[in-house]
Amino acid sequence: MPRLRIQLTGWDRRTLILTDTPDPDCPRCDGDGGFAYDYGDHEGEYAGTDWDPCTCWDETRRWTLLRFPRIRRRSRGVRDPWNVEPPF
Repeated sequence: MPRLRIQLTGWDRRTLILTDTPDPDCPRCDGDGGFAYDYGDHEGEYAGTDWDPCTCWDETRRWTLLRFPRIRRRSRGVRDPWNVEPPF
């Protein structure tokens, strides 16, 4: 049974999507959706964390529901904030 969630993405092009979520009852990942593990560089120092997704979840499974239009703003030119004259 799919576990779907509505999500808002993007900031230059806002989109409402329907996406899959990890199985909360998965015995392998305990509902986290994957496995995180730390790794080190050639000197043994911490170099980052990798993520392996679990088979109970497909991160690429998503459907676009609604794309929001871009609101273009008019350029009004540079105005002097200290100018007290009317703008006409």
